[in-house]
Amino acid sequence: MNTEFIFADRQFSLIRYPEKHQHISLQAWDSADELIIEHIESLLSEGAFQIGTGESDGSMMIFNDDFGALGCWFSHLAPYWISDSYISLRSLHENLKANQLLDTSDTDKPDTLKTAPVQTLTSVESSTFTPAKAPQIIVVKVPRALALLEQQLIDLQKYITPDTQIIATGKVKAITKSVLNLFERYIGPTTTSLAKKKSRLIFASPRPSLKQADSPYPTRWQCKSTTGITLTIDNLANTFARQSLDIGARIMLEHMTVSANDVVVDLGCGNGVLGVNALSLAPDAKVIFVDESYMALESARLNVLNNFPDKIDQCEFVASNCLETLLQREYKPAVTKILCNPPFHQQNAITDHIAWQMFTDSRDLLIKSGHLVVVGNRHLDYHIKLKKLFGGAKVLASDKKFVILGTAKR
Repeated sequence: MNTEFIFADRQFSLIRYPEKHQHISLQAWDSADELIIEHIESLLSEGAFQIGTGESDGSMMIFNDDFGALGCWFSHLAPYWISDSYISLRSLHENLKANQLLDTSDTDKPDTLKTAPVQTLTSVESSTFTPAKAPQIIVVKVPRALALLEQQLIDLQKYITPDTQIIATGKVKAITKSVLNLFERYIGPTTTSLAKKKSRLIFASPRPSLKQADSPYPTRWQCKSTTGITLTIDNLANTFARQSLDIGARIMLEHMTVSANDVVVDLGCGNGVLGVNALSLAPDAKVIFVDESYMALESARLNVLNNFPDKIDQCEFVASNCLETLLQREYKPAVTKILCNPPFHQQNAITDHIAWQMFTDSRDLLIKSGHLVVVGNRHLDYHIKLKKLFGGAKVLASDKKFVILGTAKR
């Protein structure tokens, strides 16, 4: 992995967290980051705005910084930094620490999540957040999910003014007509820069009289549990399968088994439909919902409250890179069953390292004879990985596209 970011006479060592699992060809920044850094630095040198007192007053806000490159570059301006990704947050921490940019006096957060002078908010926290004063400049890295962008633009309407500069950046292929339409609809007149290194900027000028739009999120749909009861599922903007039950989860629901004494982990839980279904199968089971998306975890929490509000105390909601957070605890939970529908991308990169780490972490966390149940596309060949790690895997169910594999810790 290329870790040396050298740009405009400055140099940073930047990693994509978790560093040990990344492919050698990947890096923690891209040309879209370089383009917006170059533009903002030119504005600063021209005196277009002046920010940065060492204390974050909301003058600068950064959204969707994939691995902390923008947070590190502008750390001296004490920006607010908003992300839906635990992995992005961990990347920011690691990169601030590696480049001696951390404020060591920060005692408000766990060591692994300290980011001062950069002040971080999750996407869930930012939905109810208003800075002390209107920000002068807002930087938006265009996210993969348009729904997340839509929610963020709606949130910005609460506190931006016509003087706020809103500048977004992204790869040319990511800046679609739909993206530009969202800026036009929720912010105001929108233009773009010329493309440079396959990236471009978006400039949105807030209308003088912005009316606060109603958010279309969370979306809601219903499905049948394994026991036949109807589950009501809410989905915040950045939640996987927010429109309807995904095919992998559907086949898993048809074949799930959970016992009363099980401690179940819904790994990569998304909206939590598998974990909620576990409660329908075994009302006394403990369920731990794990995801790296804060909106996913909040959706899962809402869905326990929607369907089994009296079981909320049996549930835990954990932001983590795979099962890392649970494995690092002094007292690890005695997990008997892990349900998993692994993703195969990180940000815009297609990768199998997430599945590998999910399976390895599952082996390490499960008690002896505990079970891992995995659903995935047939072409992903998860059985090969499971055989290497667990000694074998059994096909529990399948259709033309998906397969459910089960394996036990020996």
